[in-house]
Amino acid sequence: MCDVVVIVGPGVTADAGLLGEVARREFAALGVRGRVEHARDAAQQRALMREEPVVVVAPAPSAEAQTLIRQPPGTGVVVPVDLDRVEGALHIHGRGIGGLAWGIRHAVHRARYPGVRRVAYGPAAEQWGDLYLPETGVKVPVVVLVHGGYWRSEWAADLMEGLCEDLVGRGFAVWNLEYRRPDRHGWAATKQDVAAGLAALHGLGPATVPGPALAGEVTGPDVLTGTAAVPGPGKAADPAAARHVLLDLDRIAVAGHSAGAQLALRAVADGARAAVAVSLAGVLDLAEADRRWLSHGAVAAALRGPQGEAAVSGAQGEAAAPDDTSPQAELRASDPLLRLPLGIPQIVVQGRSDDINLVDISRRYAEAAHEAGDHVTYLDLPGDHQDVITPATPIWQATAAALTAALT
Repeated sequence: MCDVVVIVGPGVTADAGLLGEVARREFAALGVRGRVEHARDAAQQRALMREEPVVVVAPAPSAEAQTLIRQPPGTGVVVPVDLDRVEGALHIHGRGIGGLAWGIRHAVHRARYPGVRRVAYGPAAEQWGDLYLPETGVKVPVVVLVHGGYWRSEWAADLMEGLCEDLVGRGFAVWNLEYRRPDRHGWAATKQDVAAGLAALHGLGPATVPGPALAGEVTGPDVLTGTAAVPGPGKAADPAAARHVLLDLDRIAVAGHSAGAQLALRAVADGARAAVAVSLAGVLDLAEADRRWLSHGAVAAALRGPQGEAAVSGAQGEAAAPDDTSPQAELRASDPLLRLPLGIPQIVVQGRSDDINLVDISRRYAEAAHEAGDHVTYLDLPGDHQDVITPATPIWQATAAALTAALT
């Protein structure tokens, strides 16, 4: 149980009653106490942020708000939520009124899991992973999570925090990966980041994970929330500081959700080390997803990137030759369906009430992987696009059981 204060800044364009409904629904779902404060001015807003231990703040668009988002006051958990889409923002933004719910979830998660270690694998602000360690175990298998969001920057690694809680409770170490999205940085940056993030995991083990700070560990502000960095298990204040946990690099599962499944499976096809690959409602046939204009042309927009290069559309057939650098070749190289076989076991999970196009893609991909010689566990169960990453749902429980069987 923790107390959460949602602060609505002066001048926010949203119905006050609706914001209260969203907040109260999340408080009840998360089992926390909470209240909503409507700040009369910027001074009161800052005062509340300094005084309260767990804060979610929704400021109105202004220069003051931008300063507050970059440098929030307070020493507790502070999660800024912008209801609009602020260019270049790293906090939770661009999700509209629903972003408030995600902000509350993220704040409660941070309060409940202060021992999460945020480790940088590159110099950019989005190049990091959150490392979770189980309470028991000496040498533990690892699940790498790659979030989705149709390759758009308003969606981030906080989407997977519910699965982080569930998996670490099952005795897994979890590496929740953030990466640069193509709408701001281009497709090549996204591809490189997922590969680099997976490779960075091997720099953390096999080794003693707690203890002195790891090379590259983020020690400044939390790059998503802007708050002070959370202490890692090796810090003196942690009662488990003397506990040693090894990451078992021979038992790594790489699991991606939606567009994250495309990124995860492409990385494995490119040679990333893994014992099992998991697709959670994955976009696993890029060419067909592009032709069907999934999520309003998400494939073309991602491949086009921020520079507005010509979209690649309709690519099909065999995988690209190694020396082919054309846009069509990049689409084929990125398409999981065209990279089969992967050569490792796969778990393909699809909710029946998801977008019917994703149901079709998952079924065809699972069949193609089987025909290519890969061992495939296909879970086609009731559930929608979010149910596959929601711990309490039957479809995730079945997924977790299959994942546990594959790694243990």
